[in-house]
Amino acid sequence: MNAHVAAAPVGGRLMTPSMRLVVGLFGIGALMIAWRLIAGLGATTAMNDGYPFGLWIAFDVVTGTALACGGYAVAILVYIRNKGQYSPLVRPAILTSALGYTLAGMGVALDVGRWWGLWKVPLFFWRWNFNSALLEIALCIMAYVVVLWIEIAPYLLERFKDGANQTMRSLANTAIPILKKTSIWIVALGMLLPTMHQSSLGTLMLLANWRLHELWRTPLVPLFFLMTCVSMGYAVVVFESAFSALGFKRKPETEMLAGLAGVIVPLQVVVVAMRLVDMGVRGVLGDLLVLDTRALMIILELALLLAPAVMLASPSSRRDIGHLVRSAMVMMFAGALYRFDVFLVAFNPGAHWSYFPSVPEILVTVGLIAAEVIAYVFIVRNFPILSGGRTVAPERQAA
Repeated sequence: MNAHVAAAPVGGRLMTPSMRLVVGLFGIGALMIAWRLIAGLGATTAMNDGYPFGLWIAFDVVTGTALACGGYAVAILVYIRNKGQYSPLVRPAILTSALGYTLAGMGVALDVGRWWGLWKVPLFFWRWNFNSALLEIALCIMAYVVVLWIEIAPYLLERFKDGANQTMRSLANTAIPILKKTSIWIVALGMLLPTMHQSSLGTLMLLANWRLHELWRTPLVPLFFLMTCVSMGYAVVVFESAFSALGFKRKPETEMLAGLAGVIVPLQVVVVAMRLVDMGVRGVLGDLLVLDTRALMIILELALLLAPAVMLASPSSRRDIGHLVRSAMVMMFAGALYRFDVFLVAFNPGAHWSYFPSVPEILVTVGLIAAEVIAYVFIVRNFPILSGGRTVAPERQAA
């Protein structure tokens, strides 16, 4: 195996001019969150009885959790396929997932009318409705947030192994070996839980029956949600790795990102082919020729899903960092568009209902994204997440 670079804190100032802007956006979002919690959904959102799922679900939860599947996607490569070849990408991928899912959980809390009763969901198990797709989603997301922070905990504790604080040093040296011994079970849960709730997000919309437009209404919706979440997770790893290298003036992991791109190409082709075959079998493929709004949205989805496969078809294009980033952005947008379409565009609640996010809804979403950026920058500056420092053999770092 080739040597790779050990993870180390990036260091540097946290409050740069760009971070001040991000903190300002977070502050505005925090004020909107406080208003929502005090005034309620009716005063702060444009949601209604026809559209009970709005921006906070369609983007913050449904799309946000898929974008936060970088840890899930890389785990497939690292622990199943490539025997540690991509291990330098694991730490930032898990961190991105932990932050993304934590904020998605906040999005769910904001979207629930009586948010103060959420704590009852994991505890009052005798009241559970075992026929509810939402129950599975809620429990899986809650559990996965815990799993992700347990996964990232050894990397955070590494900072204190040789530190001056005796209490933290003792905690780190005691906890890290225990966490490493249980890692196989944590990784297994980390593979199982996203598989369950990402597919269940698709199942949830199948319950809408005729209200979901026939172009999207297929029993394969759960599978398409799962497959696109994997491709979006890969894309986020590419995006995060490239921009971390740019923002922190580090060398990008181009060869590893090229290896990820080699998996993305066939996956995108398979998703497009399956969707076309599915529409053909159900007899709705001809509806694309109508060229109305929904047909055009389907065509745009398919074009965006296929575009990265074309962009990354040649080995030379997969080794161009700029090309990788552009294709990753297209891939993220394609998956996000599919989810928005299923939850909002394809959903028909009946006549006289309409929905467009209110200004507070948009500002809350911007605030949550800003919070994730702030937390990410703070952690990578102070904890060994990104590759940096001395060069070591992969076997030694994995030990």
